[in-house]
This record gives sequence, C-alpha cells and structure tokens, in this order.
Amino acid sequence: MKVLTGISRIFVGVLFIISGLIKLNDPVGFSFKLEEYFSPAVLDLSFLEPYALAISIFVVIVEVLLGVMLLIGFKAKFTVWSLLAMIIFFTFLTFYSAYFNKVTDCGCFGDAIKLTPWESFTKDVILLVLILILLKGLKYINPILPKNKEWWAVGLATLSCVLFCYHVLNHLPSKDFRPYKIGANIGQGMSVPENAPQPIYEYTWTFNENGKDTEYVTNGDYPNVDGEFIGVETVEIQKGYEPPIHDFTIEHNGADFTLEMLAEPKLVMVISYDLAKAELEAFEAVKKITDRAIKKGYKVIGMSASNTQQAQVVRKEYNLDFDFYFTDQTTLKTIVRSNPGILVLEKGTIIEKVHYNDIETLKLK
Repeated sequence: MKVLTGISRIFVGVLFIISGLIKLNDPVGFSFKLEEYFSPAVLDLSFLEPYALAISIFVVIVEVLLGVMLLIGFKAKFTVWSLLAMIIFFTFLTFYSAYFNKVTDCGCFGDAIKLTPWESFTKDVILLVLILILLKGLKYINPILPKNKEWWAVGLATLSCVLFCYHVLNHLPSKDFRPYKIGANIGQGMSVPENAPQPIYEYTWTFNENGKDTEYVTNGDYPNVDGEFIGVETVEIQKGYEPPIHDFTIEHNGADFTLEMLAEPKLVMVISYDLAKAELEAFEAVKKITDRAIKKGYKVIGMSASNTQQAQVVRKEYNLDFDFYFTDQTTLKTIVRSNPGILVLEKGTIIEKVHYNDIETLKLK
C-alpha cells in the first residue's frame, strides 16, 4: 500500500500541476470554456457567466497548489480531501458533457491536449481511483520539507501563480497552443490533405412492411426493401479529418472576402470579438498604429462579431480609418486572447500578434 500510495501521490500531484499550469497560461481561454458550461444549453447557470474569468483563475491556481501540496506532503488530509472533492465535481461534469454531448472539449489541458468528452471522463475516473488510493493511504503521505519551510513553499507557489496569471492577462499567453500562433498560415490551416480520412456515418432506415415498422442499418446505401419508407436517422460513428482551422471567414455586407484578405502581402487585423465588451480606451492606441500602418501601405481591417451599428459607433468615436468585417465570435476569441488585439499577416501567415497593452511594440515594415 505504501508503494501504491507513493506512485499515486507523484502521478496525481504532477498531473494536477501540469493541468493547472497549462490553463494558467491561458485563463481567458479557460473562462470561455466555463462560460460554455454555464450557458443555458448545458448547466443553465447563466448568472455565473460574468464571473467566469474570476472562477477560472481561482480554480486553476487551486489546482496547481493542491498538486504542490500533495507532492511536498503539506496538510495531507486537507489536500487529499480537497482533491477528492474537485475530481468528483470534474467527473460529474465530464460525464454530463459526454453522455449528453454538450461540450465537445472539456478544456482540461487547454488547447495543448485536446480530449474527447469520453476521454476526459475516463481520465477523471482514473484520477478518482488514484485519489481514493491516496485517501486509503493517508498515513504514508509524509512531509518532505521541514515544517518551517512548508508554508514558504506553498506561499512561493501561490505568489508565482498570481504573478504569472497577471502577466498573461495583461499581455498574451506565454505559450500559444492554438492554430493561430505566430508563424502559422491560416490558409494552410484550413486545407484538407488529399488522402485525409473521411467521416463514417451509420444510417438507420425505417420501413413499414406488412403493417410493421422495420429498421435496417447501413453505412449509406439505400436498402433494397419492399416496403413504405418512413424515415432515416444518421449517426457519425467515426470522425474524419478536421483541419486545425475550420471556421474562419471574413465577411462584409453578405460577401465573403476570406481568400482576398489572406492573399494580401501586408495586412493588419484589428480583432474585437465583442465591441460592447472591449477595452474601448485601447482604440486610441489602435488609431495611432493603424494610421501608421496605412501610411506604410498596409491593408487594415477590423474583425468583430458585433453588429454594423456598434461597429460604426466605435469607428466614429475613435475616428478609425478602416472598416469592420464580420467573423464568428468563437473564432475571434480563439485567434487572440485580447479585446481588442492586433495581428499582422503576410499572405495569410501570422507575423505578429499583440495584446492591446502591447500595441506600441508592433514592428511594421
């Protein structure tokens, strides 16, 4: 039992720290995932949506600290019971998402490692078993630091988490795991390889034969049946290849300008997924940098999911010399964790990406 407890202690502690740090690198992204869980279509806890960012920061810092506390053996009973409470909640959440197909990615490891709902649930069940082992072997979880050093270790870990979180919130994630990272080509990210796997569907056909409904299952072919066709249900049983970027469009007045914009040799994108929620004062800096970009021969566009009226208000208020194009809000949230944020592209390749606090650092050729 002692050996099993030791192995579980290391595995659970390290996994919680890694999972927490990945999400701490992008707390805004995790808050978007929480908003998805809080939405009426999932848990129907809409009153929590305004607090999603604060909750995400609290959860990921606690996740890291519990992992640290477990590894150093600090307050073992409190730590293990806290881990158990957290994993029970996460297990319920991932089972609910998987069974009812509500959230396709739990966000357990941010954008670094994508897990399907059932993979997430399986991972949580394994962790639940390991934490129950820790609970059974509590007496074997001994401190590895002197008593006067334990508080210092936990305090240092807390301070490090807070400072790191403050940095990424006011700039951008230190490590970008998304398909819109600097150096990525959006057009290539949207392409599908020639021999890419195709999705496989299962069709359940219902026919009335001699007054009785009979079902036939095929992978697409229409059944050769002597009977009256009633209906068909389609289920995707195996996913095909999905390109990293599959929902990127640039539209204006109902027309699609995606290919045209991605062909621009010098393009600046000002991105604000929701102008009503944007840090509007930042548009003063946006005005300066975009005017400079236009003088240097750049094509400048705004990209937002807000309506035309809202876009016109912001344009007029800050005298912006560019038009706003429409793009899906989720896509814009994925592209840059800043509202507003700026991208510089060369023929679809992202050369620069900055938070609104770092607009002055943009280097325009």
